[in-house]
Amino acid sequence: MDKKPFEKPVMVELGHVGKYREIRSTQEAAECLMTVWPLNRGPRHRDALDTCLKVLEGYRSTADARRALVEAAKESDVLVPEDRLPKDRLPEGKLPKDKPH
Repeated sequence: MDKKPFEKPVMVELGHVGKYREIRSTQEAAECLMTVWPLNRGPRHRDALDTCLKVLEGYRSTADARRALVEAAKESDVLVPEDRLPKDRLPEGKLPKDKPH
Protein backbone atom coordinates (compact mmCIF):
# COMPACT_ATOMS: atom_id res chain seq x y z
CA MET A 1 0.00 0.00 0.00
CA ASP A 2 1.20 3.49 -0.85
CA LYS A 3 1.86 5.34 2.41
CA LYS A 4 1.06 8.70 0.74
CA PRO A 5 4.13 10.64 1.94
CA PHE A 6 3.86 14.28 3.00
CA GLU A 7 5.85 16.93 1.18
CA LYS A 8 7.11 18.09 4.59
CA PRO A 9 6.87 16.09 7.85
CA VAL A 10 4.81 17.24 10.83
CA MET A 11 6.54 17.21 14.22
CA VAL A 12 4.44 16.45 17.30
CA GLU A 13 5.25 15.98 20.97
CA LEU A 14 3.55 12.88 22.36
CA GLY A 15 3.77 11.07 25.68
CA HIS A 16 5.88 13.52 27.65
CA VAL A 17 7.84 16.74 27.19
CA GLY A 18 10.67 16.37 24.71
CA LYS A 19 9.43 13.14 23.14
CA TYR A 20 9.13 14.25 19.55
CA ARG A 21 7.65 12.24 16.71
CA GLU A 22 8.09 13.15 13.06
CA ILE A 23 5.06 12.11 11.02
CA ARG A 24 6.09 11.67 7.39
CA SER A 25 3.06 10.15 5.67
CA THR A 26 -0.71 9.89 5.64
CA GLN A 27 -0.54 6.27 6.77
CA GLU A 28 1.70 7.19 9.71
CA ALA A 29 -0.64 10.08 10.58
CA ALA A 30 -3.69 7.80 10.60
CA GLU A 31 -1.92 5.25 12.80
CA CYS A 32 -0.78 7.96 15.21
CA LEU A 33 -4.25 9.52 15.38
CA MET A 34 -5.79 6.11 16.15
CA THR A 35 -3.25 4.73 18.61
CA VAL A 36 -1.07 7.25 20.46
CA TRP A 37 -2.92 10.55 20.20
CA PRO A 38 -3.59 12.29 23.54
CA LEU A 39 -7.02 11.95 25.14
CA ASN A 40 -7.79 15.65 24.71
CA ARG A 41 -9.34 14.95 21.30
CA GLY A 42 -11.83 17.21 19.64
CA PRO A 43 -13.56 17.68 16.31
CA ARG A 44 -10.28 18.41 14.49
CA HIS A 45 -8.95 14.99 15.55
CA ARG A 46 -12.00 13.29 14.07
CA ASP A 47 -11.72 15.37 10.89
CA ALA A 48 -8.01 14.56 10.55
CA LEU A 49 -8.58 10.83 10.91
CA ASP A 50 -11.45 10.93 8.41
CA THR A 51 -9.33 12.93 5.95
CA CYS A 52 -6.37 10.55 6.29
CA LEU A 53 -8.57 7.54 5.61
CA LYS A 54 -10.06 9.25 2.53
CA VAL A 55 -6.55 10.02 1.26
CA LEU A 56 -5.51 6.40 1.71
CA GLU A 57 -8.60 5.37 -0.27
CA GLY A 58 -7.65 7.81 -3.04
CA TYR A 59 -10.40 10.39 -2.55
CA ARG A 60 -8.38 13.31 -1.13
CA SER A 61 -4.85 14.71 -1.47
CA THR A 62 -1.90 14.23 0.88
CA ALA A 63 -1.85 18.01 1.32
CA ASP A 64 -5.38 17.76 2.76
CA ALA A 65 -4.22 15.07 5.21
CA ARG A 66 -1.19 17.08 6.31
CA ARG A 67 -3.27 20.23 6.79
CA ALA A 68 -5.87 18.31 8.84
CA LEU A 69 -3.13 16.69 10.96
CA VAL A 70 -1.60 20.09 11.74
CA GLU A 71 -5.01 21.41 12.83
CA ALA A 72 -5.59 18.36 15.05
CA ALA A 73 -2.13 18.78 16.57
CA LYS A 74 -2.84 22.44 17.33
CA GLU A 75 -6.19 21.50 18.87
CA SER A 76 -4.52 18.95 21.17
CA ASP A 77 -1.56 21.26 21.83
CA VAL A 78 1.02 18.74 20.56
CA LEU A 79 2.30 20.51 17.43
CA VAL A 80 6.00 21.35 17.68
CA PRO A 81 6.82 24.52 15.76
CA GLU A 82 10.17 24.36 13.98
CA ASP A 83 11.52 27.24 16.06
CA ARG A 84 10.87 25.23 19.25
CA LEU A 85 13.03 22.26 18.25
CA PRO A 86 16.43 22.35 19.95
CA LYS A 87 19.12 23.13 17.39
CA ASP A 88 21.36 20.32 18.63
CA ARG A 89 18.56 17.73 18.68
CA LEU A 90 17.60 15.92 15.53
CA PRO A 91 14.23 14.25 15.03
CA GLU A 92 14.26 10.49 15.53
CA GLY A 93 15.85 8.65 12.62
CA LYS A 94 17.69 11.65 11.20
CA LEU A 95 21.45 11.84 10.70
CA PRO A 96 23.35 15.10 10.40
CA LYS A 97 24.16 15.90 6.77
CA ASP A 98 27.84 16.52 7.46
CA LYS A 99 28.40 13.15 9.18
CA PRO A 100 29.17 9.99 7.22
CA HIS A 101 26.54 7.24 7.44
